[in-house]
Amino acid sequence: MFLKISPLVLILALIPAIGSAQSVCLPAPRLLTIMPMGGQAGTAVEVALTGQNLEKVSALLFSSPKITAKPVAGAENKFLVTIAADAPVGVCDARVISRLGVSSARAFSVNQLPEQTRPKANNSLETAMPLSVNSICNAAMTKRAVDYYSFPAKKGQRIAVDCAAGGIDSKLVPVVIVADAKGRDLVVNRTGGVVDFTAPADGTYLIKLHGLTFQGGPEHFYRLAVREVPAQGFIARQGSTATVSSFSWPPTGLLTAAALRETEPNNAGSQAQKVTLPLDVMGSFAPAADVDSYEFTAKKGETWWIEVGSERLGFPTDPFVLVQRVVRDGGKETLTDVAELYDIAPPMKVSSNGYSYDGPPYDAGSPDVLGKVEIKEDGTYRIQVRDLFGGTRNEPTHVYRLIVRKAAPDFSLAAWAVHFTLRNGDRAAFSKPVALRSGAAMAFEVVAVRRDGFDGEIELSLDGLPPGVTASGLKIPAGKSNGILIVSAAENAASAFSVARLTGRAQIQGATVTREGRLASMTWPVADAKQEIPKPRLLADFPVSVTASEKAPLSFAAAGEKVWEAKVGETLKVPLKASWNSEFSGSSIKLKAYGPGFEGLKEFDLPVKATSAEAVLDLAALKTPPGEYTIAFYGGAVSRYRYNLEAVAAAETAQKEADAAAAKVAAEAGSTPEQKKAAETAKADCAKRLKAATDAAAPKDTVDIFVSAPIRISVKPAAVTTAAAK
Repeated sequence: MFLKISPLVLILALIPAIGSAQSVCLPAPRLLTIMPMGGQAGTAVEVALTGQNLEKVSALLFSSPKITAKPVAGAENKFLVTIAADAPVGVCDARVISRLGVSSARAFSVNQLPEQTRPKANNSLETAMPLSVNSICNAAMTKRAVDYYSFPAKKGQRIAVDCAAGGIDSKLVPVVIVADAKGRDLVVNRTGGVVDFTAPADGTYLIKLHGLTFQGGPEHFYRLAVREVPAQGFIARQGSTATVSSFSWPPTGLLTAAALRETEPNNAGSQAQKVTLPLDVMGSFAPAADVDSYEFTAKKGETWWIEVGSERLGFPTDPFVLVQRVVRDGGKETLTDVAELYDIAPPMKVSSNGYSYDGPPYDAGSPDVLGKVEIKEDGTYRIQVRDLFGGTRNEPTHVYRLIVRKAAPDFSLAAWAVHFTLRNGDRAAFSKPVALRSGAAMAFEVVAVRRDGFDGEIELSLDGLPPGVTASGLKIPAGKSNGILIVSAAENAASAFSVARLTGRAQIQGATVTREGRLASMTWPVADAKQEIPKPRLLADFPVSVTASEKAPLSFAAAGEKVWEAKVGETLKVPLKASWNSEFSGSSIKLKAYGPGFEGLKEFDLPVKATSAEAVLDLAALKTPPGEYTIAFYGGAVSRYRYNLEAVAAAETAQKEADAAAAKVAAEAGSTPEQKKAAETAKADCAKRLKAATDAAAPKDTVDIFVSAPIRISVKPAAVTTAAAK
């Protein structure tokens, strides 16, 4: 099921190694932190933002329509966020609109509990911050220190101490400790989970919180919830973002609650829970080394598909399913293995270590189970479910959903901006908001997890794009699991923003089936993945923007908006036009083709500063069969990028005005010393701003992938010769 690696992943490996001063990727707007990171439904909260490349922030937007924000007057990057009383509890995405367009997303949480933000340091027992039970505190971890909190509890009261971190985009891996009033540890959780604590006596208890490696700072934020929970039952965690693998869950039509619950004990064969098919059951991987057994009857010739959801529900589990035939003769039981079902294979070749240049650092596969069982004989069968990671841990909260069904062919879709890295060791894994410069194009890989034997063609569409933005290359061929999507902005596109919708459409069993796709992105911009492991996740929606503030350093396309036609075996020549808006290193850019049927095209040169060129496509050498194709040319190049020239122009204008004002004050006989001093101070401030803007706009070598506008090609069948006809 593994496909060959996308050539887009490797293109920059062909660029010669360069010095450390070179940047990777053109600057993109990125929202890094929001403090506080959430709020109580029905309230308003003032938040402060930090980020990268965020000039002229005009709006703070949320993926939930129940949350709105207005700028705080006189304060930069501060907003008053209003959360409707009926806002859904959980995590949504926040992003800002800036000069460069829509930013990367940051998680924002909504809860029903009262909230507060830690007002001052609390790094000792004596400065422990008091918390009320059934409340949430927002804070950032103190580096190389322990944060202390206190809370009251009564004897026998069950308290859940839940520290949300990784699930809300934080870099923190928390260690949570509940201690007595003197600081002596009572319960410790080092796996970033929840502490389940039952008070042994009335009194005040402490929470000691620190990073697993004692890291801290603004990017190591957390939401600490202290809640009273029922004496029995699971503890619900705070809301969390979704892993990339979870795009394939749940199966279409699955009910919110399972029809059946696991009944313990059911480990031994004699204790196997009796069930009938089809089956939908919820179970738990507890206690340690738990093996849950389910027994059913089936008839020869039946085919059943088995799916398990657990890792895709957000748990660190690795489900395994064993199906056995059970034959009983008197008191003797004979078991015959029928099937072993393991992971859902990735629909593309993934990076071998999560960041290397041998594949994208996104994994659309899952440790969960999806496979089929063919019944060869009438009889009794047994399904055993276990967690391959659960041999020594007792985690009742690690639940699973087991589904056994007749074939229901279907598919799920996910997409992400094409990722690349450099062989020289600068393994960048940047978050890439879909923030296009006018004239720019972005390439996206779209992958499908196919269910229950579906193998047909999937037509893709990306609707609701901003004016001047289009999407092409919208197809995953039959029998394949990935395709290409090119999103491009016209050179004259005006600044705009919208939330687009990615969908896939296929013919399944005579019916048209439409499924919505999910967009994935990196949680943080990681410049060197040898020092920090990239963490991708799914976004809540598909935000797209275009900015007229900057043009793409290079825009190129076919010279003519038409379908280019040729017959099988012919040579097709496609004229290209190019617009250069920046200086570039080297004399030419090596271009290759992306798109089914044309990926074998030998690279060709696009001379730097050339306004026209020609792509020669030898269809005989490519062995391209008849059909309709959408391709794009792409190449890695180093531009001499200049950042925010608008700011330089504005600062120059302000400097001239300040110089003129200072000269006028100096020349006026009635000017007071205070007026002259104020004018000189304003003049000096303008000079500082001009220098800062000029320094930021200094040309800097920046390597990136440049993608052409999509090119449509129609390959017709070869003409039938007279000899062939005979």
